[in-house]
Amino acid sequence: MQRYPRDMTGHGAEPPAAHWPGGARIAVQIVLNYEEGGENNILHGDAASEAFLSEIVGAAAWPGQRHWNMESIYEYGARAGFWRLHRMLADLPVTVYGVATALARAPEQVAAMQDAGWEIASHGLKWIEYKDAPEDVERADMIAAISLHKEVTGTPPRGWYTGRCSVNTVRLAAETGQFAYVADSYADDLPYWVEIGRHDQLIVPYTLDANDMRFATPQGFNAGAQFLDYLKASFDTLYREGGRMMSIGLHCRLIGRPGRAEALRQFIDYAQAHDGVWFATRAQIADHWTAQHPHQRFARPSQMGRDAFVAAYGGVFEHSPWIAAGAHGLELGPAHDTAIGLHNALCRVFRSAGDDARLAVLNAHPDLAGKLAAAKRLTSDSTAEQASAGLDALTDAERAAFQAQNAAYLDRFGFPFIIAVRDHDKPSIMAAFGARLQNDRASELAEACRQVERIALHRLRGMLPR
Repeated sequence: MQRYPRDMTGHGAEPPAAHWPGGARIAVQIVLNYEEGGENNILHGDAASEAFLSEIVGAAAWPGQRHWNMESIYEYGARAGFWRLHRMLADLPVTVYGVATALARAPEQVAAMQDAGWEIASHGLKWIEYKDAPEDVERADMIAAISLHKEVTGTPPRGWYTGRCSVNTVRLAAETGQFAYVADSYADDLPYWVEIGRHDQLIVPYTLDANDMRFATPQGFNAGAQFLDYLKASFDTLYREGGRMMSIGLHCRLIGRPGRAEALRQFIDYAQAHDGVWFATRAQIADHWTAQHPHQRFARPSQMGRDAFVAAYGGVFEHSPWIAAGAHGLELGPAHDTAIGLHNALCRVFRSAGDDARLAVLNAHPDLAGKLAAAKRLTSDSTAEQASAGLDALTDAERAAFQAQNAAYLDRFGFPFIIAVRDHDKPSIMAAFGARLQNDRASELAEACRQVERIALHRLRGMLPR
């Protein structure tokens, strides 16, 4: 069974209405990463010095050595940058991504965060790379981070963000049952749910673009004005769209430098000058989303066994369970757990079938208002579809007209007239009869196949939540 785990659809063309508090058009979420004192350092038991996100161009780790310049850059973030940002942001809701060991080395900063009412989420035990970490090591560090975080702040974290994560990170965080949200994703402009075993985990995605880390990366921002322009452009787009979330990522040692801090101040003034802007912590956004959009589980097609899948979807193409059986063998994933996604998989099997097989599908369809309908021998789907256009309540004259058209069509093309009844009413169906009787057989065969696919889509929309 081929299965593709990544969700490439998300909320789709029409995201759910956010209903931000007070009717706000946008939720602006500021993250302050507090990593200073938790970075790679042999003093912290690490093998080498830090080499990531600093002012040093082309920095490299120094195995077994302290890197004095690197250390002092991180110290600037704790000693000066943090306090500059605290003075600027103390009256705003802010989420701190706090590395547990860094928080433990920063009692005055932690007290200031708490006095300001900021949320302190967990940024892991140490600010190190986990891509190659064994699962049991990462799990143990996560447990230790939660414990130390509670010791230092007095309460366990409600949010988690590793950042330099592994493929296991989100699953491990969800399995703790600890977190109102996990932020190790950059996949959306809105929160979304993932199912991990028995856990329904809310993801509140983060950002790497509206993020001051780009002051320390190639082709990033080289002046505060560039950061300001980017933040304003991001805000303008999301504000115009409405119902979106804007994440802003900050680091004490980067945006805390005076030449960059001014850009942040100007952006805050810009955002506050607009009506309908909700500044919020990530925990507030998570709580709001959970209340407004609680997760609802359903039987996902991509996770069904073959027999259950065929039982559920074998009648979507009339009396043709072989189509569902073929679709189950395709590479299905979250993208196929919606009506449009599953429809595409079923249609692939139908379209790739031979002419005789597709003709058999057409011939499996009943006549409109025909003898099977009169004898109440239609499938429940066909019965409901014909009733939707009033074909279950015809006058004798109307029924005779339909039967005459059915006979003429079948005599001309050799298969029954098929139309997606839910798209029509009685007059438009009769008009379609007349128009399509003028087609040549090849054109009409193609049209009949399109109509079969359209009928299938309507049926799936009645079976799946989206």
